[in-house]
Amino acid sequence: SMQLSNERLRHTAEGEDVLDSGSQPRDRDAWYMEGEEGGKGRPMQRDLSTAQERELYGKLDPMELNNTRKAKKEILFFNRVPKVGSQTTMELLKSLSTKNKFQYHKDGVQKTEKIKMSQYEEGKLSKLVNSFQPSSVYVKHVCFTNFTKFNLDMPIYVNMVRDPVERVISWYYYVRAPWYFVERKRAFPDLPLPNPNWLKKDFETCVKTNDPECRYLPGHRRDGFGDHRRQTMFFCGHADDCTGFNTEVAMRKAKENVEKHYAVVGVLEELNKTLTVLEHYVPRFFKGAKDVYYNEVKIFSKINRNIYKPTTAEATKDIVRKNFTRELEFFDFCKQRLHKQYLALNLDQKP
Repeated sequence: SMQLSNERLRHTAEGEDVLDSGSQPRDRDAWYMEGEEGGKGRPMQRDLSTAQERELYGKLDPMELNNTRKAKKEILFFNRVPKVGSQTTMELLKSLSTKNKFQYHKDGVQKTEKIKMSQYEEGKLSKLVNSFQPSSVYVKHVCFTNFTKFNLDMPIYVNMVRDPVERVISWYYYVRAPWYFVERKRAFPDLPLPNPNWLKKDFETCVKTNDPECRYLPGHRRDGFGDHRRQTMFFCGHADDCTGFNTEVAMRKAKENVEKHYAVVGVLEELNKTLTVLEHYVPRFFKGAKDVYYNEVKIFSKINRNIYKPTTAEATKDIVRKNFTRELEFFDFCKQRLHKQYLALNLDQKP
């Protein structure tokens, strides 16, 4: 219907939460989604912008912090985490592909998205990505894959992260937005429509009544795209050790892979800094990223907001955070790494 079509214009294809385009972020912690509770998400554990740290990090060579230099081919792999602004990043890459003259490839819509693969499937994926003509970008929801296992060159990996509790709340309401299941039904007619009681259930009630959907039990395993609790899984990989929720082993492997294999892991709450680092560390693909974002992508994105997502009380978020300790630690690790990459550039202006 026309009403549904108009409603749909409020969202991107993935229903990403995006920044209102009224003004640019004031500082490195000013970019928070949907203005919840004054627009502030979870703060950093400590301030990383001290003069002492700037002096320390400023002595570092940015090349030493940039895994792009290891790449033998100009193929960028954005193995995107859902609900972290990845739809906006895709729009950015699409716009940049014309300006920076590279090919843009995206995985098609699937009935069941497979993010955890068998070794055979990993091999097929690696060969597919490796087959693209440089310079190319490939975008897919999938866990990290080490191409060297299949005697293939590694691509340039990039990704985004977000406060993990804000992310699961975003996903909770994303799958309940009317346009989401209507479009899924149109694409896949045999899918059943959801239960109305399930649609009406809000996140706070879900948490407080100990509903199975909102229990975040340490070590709990649930494979498949439907399990959106684990941001670390996209960086840890396809091994069984990566699938347990909030485990030490998954967090450690995720950190190791980010340090060894990712050129940049951006942070949704720090978009200006993310774009600045991408421009400097992966210039072949992200040259001019800030200008394109603020002049084109942001204008397109300003109405892409999930109007069905109500405010969640900080007290409820605090309950959930108690079970997200390692997910939060990984998120802070990525924030600190991005900050270190930025400071190493020794830029005069703030991001």
